[in-house]
Amino acid sequence: MIETLAKTMKAAHFDAPGGPEVLKLVDLPVPDLQPGDALIRVAYAGVNRPDVIQRLGFYPAPPGASPVPGLEVSGEVVALGDGVDPSLLGQLVCALTPGGGYAEYCRVPAAHCLPVPTGLPLDQAAALPETLFTVWHNVFERGYAREGETILVHGGTSGIGSMTIMLGKLFGLTVIATCGGADKCAEALKIGADHAIDYKAQDFVEEVARITGGKGVDLVLDMVAGDYVARNLKCLADDGRHVTIAVQGGVRAEINMAEVMRRRLHLTGSTLRPRSDTFKALLAQEIAQLAWPLVESGQLRPVMDRTFPLAEAAAAHARMEQGAHIGKIVLAVGAQS
Repeated sequence: MIETLAKTMKAAHFDAPGGPEVLKLVDLPVPDLQPGDALIRVAYAGVNRPDVIQRLGFYPAPPGASPVPGLEVSGEVVALGDGVDPSLLGQLVCALTPGGGYAEYCRVPAAHCLPVPTGLPLDQAAALPETLFTVWHNVFERGYAREGETILVHGGTSGIGSMTIMLGKLFGLTVIATCGGADKCAEALKIGADHAIDYKAQDFVEEVARITGGKGVDLVLDMVAGDYVARNLKCLADDGRHVTIAVQGGVRAEINMAEVMRRRLHLTGSTLRPRSDTFKALLAQEIAQLAWPLVESGQLRPVMDRTFPLAEAAAAHARMEQGAHIGKIVLAVGAQS
């Protein structure tokens, strides 16, 4: 392993679960590298809903992962573990991380890194991996989305929602998004959604039926769960697919299984963080081949909300919890030119 550039680092972390105010700037050791790892000097770190859930005490880091929050980063590779291609050293990359992104240095499996193309700012690079990996896997791999189909996504102006809209449109899907308020609906349409439904003012089940002429959608990407599941199933066409990736509305749902059988509906879901490094490496390879060229060409860019200094991670979490953000929130850790 190449010797690291420092022994300690600043990180935004918490001692005990709680509100945003528990996030404090602390000094921690720079992570040790294992074979296959890369050490990134972090420029920016993305802020995601799972970080908030972890801070609340409900989404602990998987075994072996850093307990520091942060699932995606961008920056320069400054050290390598055994067995990693030496050409990666010194490269600007973004990466999906198992944890530890809210820090000046982050250890990641080298196979989870993607090169930052010329013209992509590092703050935007940090805002891509978590949502891109999640949407790609759940919409196209688990949801089997195909060109010409229609997808319903909830939370159209969130990081996941905006990525679903943009990636869906680039791959030939018709996208219907739900949003909380007319202003957010307008933003979803700007992002590229074909239709935006204000769930606070309209019944999204009735609106989906109207928009699709009663046919329904081929796929629902669900981040709510709870009592939304039964309503989502009413939105599906026969043979439709329902993919759950979060349970913001509750972990339990009551559904009519006879309806599932009669209409041949498919229900699935996933969480990305606990998956194996090997699985994520294979996912990164597929994204590099099929989706990353859209980033390199400039066709795919994240919708950016606000940037906070690492020391203000608590304010970044408060903004996410308020729900007013449009797109991605990032932390400036050691922003590089």
